[in-house]
Parts: sequence; C-alpha cells; structure tokens
Amino acid sequence: MPLPGLVALDTPRLALLLLAVEPRLRGIAFAGPAGSGKSALLHGLAALLPDLPFEMLPLGSDEEALLGGLDLEATLARGARVVRHGLLARADGGLLAAEDCNLLPEGTVNLLLGALDAGEVRIEREGLSLRSPCRLRLVATFDPAEGPPRAHLLDRIGLIVPLPRLAPAGARGEIVRRHLSPAADLWEEDLAVLRDVVAVARASLGDIRLSESQARELTRAAVALGVQGHRADLFAQLAARASAALALRDAVQREDLELAVRLVLVPRATQQPTAPPTEPPPATETPPQSSEDSPPDPPTEPPADGDVELTEEVLAALAIDLPDVLATLPFRSARGGRSGSRGSTDGTRGRHVTSVPGTPREGRLDVIATLRAAARWQRLRPQGVRRVVVRGEDIRIKRFRDKAGALFVFAVDASGSMALNRMRQAKGAVHALLERAYVNRDRVALMSFRGQGAELLLPPTGSVELLRRAVDQIPTGGGTPLAATLVAALEVAQQARRRGLHNVVLVLLTDARANVGLKADRAGVEEELRQLALLTAASGLKALVIDTQRSYLSQGSAQKLATWLGGQYLYLPGASGATIAAAAQSAA
Repeated sequence: MPLPGLVALDTPRLALLLLAVEPRLRGIAFAGPAGSGKSALLHGLAALLPDLPFEMLPLGSDEEALLGGLDLEATLARGARVVRHGLLARADGGLLAAEDCNLLPEGTVNLLLGALDAGEVRIEREGLSLRSPCRLRLVATFDPAEGPPRAHLLDRIGLIVPLPRLAPAGARGEIVRRHLSPAADLWEEDLAVLRDVVAVARASLGDIRLSESQARELTRAAVALGVQGHRADLFAQLAARASAALALRDAVQREDLELAVRLVLVPRATQQPTAPPTEPPPATETPPQSSEDSPPDPPTEPPADGDVELTEEVLAALAIDLPDVLATLPFRSARGGRSGSRGSTDGTRGRHVTSVPGTPREGRLDVIATLRAAARWQRLRPQGVRRVVVRGEDIRIKRFRDKAGALFVFAVDASGSMALNRMRQAKGAVHALLERAYVNRDRVALMSFRGQGAELLLPPTGSVELLRRAVDQIPTGGGTPLAATLVAALEVAQQARRRGLHNVVLVLLTDARANVGLKADRAGVEEELRQLALLTAASGLKALVIDTQRSYLSQGSAQKLATWLGGQYLYLPGASGATIAAAAQSAA
C-alpha cells in the first residue's frame, strides 16, 4: 500500500516526508506492536523515493555482509583481487531498512553506528584496506514488547515515532477494505503529488529561516524534557525547517516547532517537563507627567513569530502523552545505567563473528575464509596439478559469540517448617522470577531440599513451562539440610562454568532453620553451615536469600546466612513477586 493509502498514520507519514526532504536527519525509527503498520511505512518510503538505493538489513547479517570484502569466486577466476561491496556501501546515498532493529546482534549495531558516525565504510582485513562512502538514511522498526533497541542507535537518528496501539474501529475496517481492493493504482496520482511536494520542499530547504529565539526555545524544550546530549537539538532544528519547507513557507512557524518537539525531543524524554512559574511584573508607581514634557508613546509592535513560549505552552499539551512514551522507549532506562543485556561470551557456540588464523584442532575450520586467505598468494605459489594451493598459514578457524546470560539455581526449602510457613508464597515468587528469566536467554535450574539431602529436580533449562510444573509438584516435609544444599549448588555451578556459563546465581527460598548437618551433629550444624557458606562465597557464586519465616518467629537465621554468603537478603512476606524478580536480576 503506497503512503497516501495508509489509514490512521498521518503523523508517521509526515515524519517520513520530513526525512525525504532533509537527509541530515539520518533516519527514523517506528516503535509499535505487531500489526501497527511499521513495515508498510518502511516500504512506503522506498516507493516515495524510487530513484534512491534501497537495501534491507537481515537480522542474521554478519560482518562480511555489512562491510563487504574479497569476492572469492571472482578472485580465483581472474587471478586478481576483486572486492565485493557490502550492504552499507550499496546503500550509500539511499535508504537502509532494518526491521526489528532491537533484535540486531551487538556486532551488527556497532558496525552500523560506525557507518552513521563516519559516513563511510572501512575494511581493514584479509590484506584489504578499503574505504567506501556510506551516507545513508536508516529506516528502522521495533516492537517495544520485545525489548528496546540500543539507545546509542536511536541517539544517532533524528526521528522517533511511537505508533498507536489500537486504531479506531472505523479505521480498522477501512484498512482491510483498502488492502483487499483490487485497484492497486488508485493511489498512484496521490503518490506522484507527494513526490512533487518533496522535490519542491527539498529545493527550498536552504532558504528556510529559523530565528535565534526559535532555536533557543527548542533548546529550552530539550532541557525541560531531560534530553541527553546535543544531537537532538540539531535534529529538532532540521525537522522544524523541513516541516516549514513541506508547508511551502519561507520561515519556521509555531506548528513546525511543535512537530519538531513531538517527533524529536519527546521520544528522547527522561523526565516530565516542569514549566517555570510565570509571575506578573511588580507594579511600580510613576509620578504623573505633564503633557508638555512627556515623551511620545513608542510605536506598538506585534510579537515576532519566533517569540513563542514553547516550554510553557506546547509542553503542557504534550505532557498528556509523555508517560506512555517514557514507558515504551529506552532513554528513561538508559539514564539509570542498566540495560537488559548481560554481555556476550566467546566460545564454540552462538553467532559466527569472525575467523582467525589457527589449526583445525583449535576450532571449527572456516573453509571460505581459508580459501580467501590463500587466494591472494596463488600467483606466487607453484600450482602443479592443483588449481588452488593452501598452506598452513592460510588456515582460518571460526570464532563464535553468544549472549552470556545467567544461570539461576532455585533452591526451594521443602522441609516441614517451610511447608507450614510460606510454601505457597514461595512458589508464587518462583513463578514471577521465571517470567523474567527468558528475556535475557537465562537458564534456570531447580533444586529442593528436605529430609537428609538436596535433590536436583530439573537441570539447567530455558523452558518456563517445565519449571512451573516441577515447582508445583515439589513434595514437602522433613528436616532442613542447608549444608547439603550448598554443596549441591556448588556442583551445579561448576558444571555450568565448564560449559562457559560463568554468571551463576543461587536463589535460596528458605526460613534458614537448619537442623540437619552434612557431617556435623546437631550441635555443630550452624558452624558447619557457616564454613560452607564462606566457601561458597569464595567460589564466586552469587546468592540471594529470600526469607520465608514469619516475622514473629524469626531469629535472624536467614539474614545471617545471607551475610555468610556475601549475598542479598529479601523478606518474602513483605515483597511482591516483581520485587523478588528485580532482586534476582540485580544479583545477576
């Protein structure tokens, strides 16, 4: 569906027109749920600007696909190095579309950031040293429910447009009717008009006037909204000028400033704006003057168009929509210094990120990279009966990178005292924690302890459903063997570390009333538990102790255990599932 045919998307369509007029805005990001029209807008811009290069950025693109490199087949055929340009270089002067940009691998985002900053692509590998221009406009989409994109990426593009979650009933019916209409060329005339408007606006863009007072008001708006950095101030001025050019005006007016604030500054807000109080000037008494010596009244001048109180008037209206924007975009959370990612780890699994010299014994052979490394030396090597001569120094092995994640070892106290106190609440807390575990590709193991020992009910897994079933089926009754639980948890952590998972968190749901020792008698249970807890802390195992004991029965056992483990303490009856989940994530 061409841009003119899209229903209930007037503001996103206008944002695309701004980007078409002003390339220095660098790009646009549409944030909205599935089915909100993100893809239609993305491809609609490509139809609006058919003469520009248009490239799609697949989620699985690796470094070679983005940057390019040596064309192996052409190099072997010609006997000389042939360079193949990547996606970024091919999109020079045009559009690069990235759907679900929040799901792009970290390495891909880093390359994209470098290209947006430098305006060129640099290749320094495999004997190649190449620079290609890369002045592109990024058109990105993401679903906030699937997690935010990196704030660094959004910071480098000018326009961020949240899409409406639910269109009115009449609009929904019209959307379906238009998409089922067999007359696909109904909107071609309107699309041609839009192209002409964009061409005229682009030609007049350099003549648009933006006064100093208007620029100052945009800066005040950015400060009031808590916008970080100075790129947004520049983008806001560019957007205001482009809006005036689209309206065929020669100077920026109030509506252009309002649009710039809505599309550039508000999505970057980290706080609610607080308009400064306006007080009337104090009254002053002046002595009466005679008509003979009184100066003539100065001529009355109307206020200039640029003298607008944007921070007080416009932001007061925009504040109604601001809470939703703050909840769905990443700048609020980025200000707190924490992100959902746990980093990455190198190993033999995950995404193939690069290939390095080595031997097949050190990793998986990369055949293409090996042939590529050997190709540039073929003219200097005697070939004999072989067409391609490969030597040891040409061998390349693959290097992989995967999300580091974390392993949560839930150890649930199933002893008799626990069953009498908070078993039902403990299960609810585990459920709340499990809901968050899959977001960062975390693994979860489940243990229960009662009687004389601890039992691993479910080894590390990512299946929330399996864990729910296992938690709901935990039997109760018997003693509280906390010492055996720590030993079992250490064994699980050691096995996880051998598999490359080093971030392990032990979550103990217990009243901590240990009465069964590992080797000690009943009198020595507490000292044995203290020694094992100190050993557990020294091993690097992180811990969160969730106290399930009723306050009027508590003797501080859980707090002491948390201190010995060097971990966090949380009192379950006074904490919701969300609070417990946040504490576990913080411990990781």
